Amino acid sequence: MNEMKVDDWVVTYSPANRTYLIGKVTGDCEYRPDLVDAGMALARAVAWQEKEVERDSLTDATKTSLGSTLTVFVVAEFAMQELVGEASGKPMQPAPEVLDEQVDADPLSGMEALALERIKDLISKLDWAEMQELVAGILRAMGYKTQVSPAGSDRGKDIIASPDGFGFEHPRIIVEVKHRKGQMGTSQIRSFLGGRHPDDRGLFVSTGGFSKEAYYEADRASVPLTLWTSDHIVRALIDHYEDTDAETKRLVPLKRTYLPA
Repeated sequence: MNEMKVDDWVVTYSPANRTYLIGKVTGDCEYRPDLVDAGMALARAVAWQEKEVERDSLTDATKTSLGSTLTVFVVAEFAMQELVGEASGKPMQPAPEVLDEQVDADPLSGMEALALERIKDLISKLDWAEMQELVAGILRAMGYKTQVSPAGSDRGKDIIASPDGFGFEHPRIIVEVKHRKGQMGTSQIRSFLGGRHPDDRGLFVSTGGFSKEAYYEADRASVPLTLWTSDHIVRALIDHYEDTDAETKRLVPLKRTYLPA
């Protein structure tokens, strides 16, 4: 309300899609009675850039400086320049260095959120086959036995998870894994649902996220269908990491750390 002004750049982050949205303040702070219930009674108008910036396209220095995405903070100048450059199609060169004065004064501030994003960074570097094995490993840690399809045509199912490992016992979970940039839309959801048996349960994993229309399509699907983004993968991996096998731990090596509550 007091520090932002017209023509300031602003940045917000979409964890599900792993993209940053860049905009410019276009108006003064004003009272918005229509946003009171949403907790945003004081607001400023922002004109958002059409292109979203993928986190994976940024340098490690900028990723580090952005830190936690759960609080309001001033973005380092070099990071803002890189974000604007990526959004405008004019990437900044060379890559910046992180200076001591750009490090957060409280090293524990936003540590949990930062750790989650760093784990996503590790997962994003896996190839498709490794991502498929990671999802299968998480499901095994959750108590299921899995069949993983070999490379090539999988007829809409990359993994079959079930209590017995054969798919005879319920629930039989059919899993599709898409490890690529870009959101999955309604056509991909419909294609996946097209070959499902009425007793099947579906899990569609997309590290690129899903469109709003895809979520709507999943909600009205004829069989129970769950959509997983990178956020869900990381949360499930953390929740069941102690029970994962050695191969899964090799794909994403993590260690437990304790911080003051």
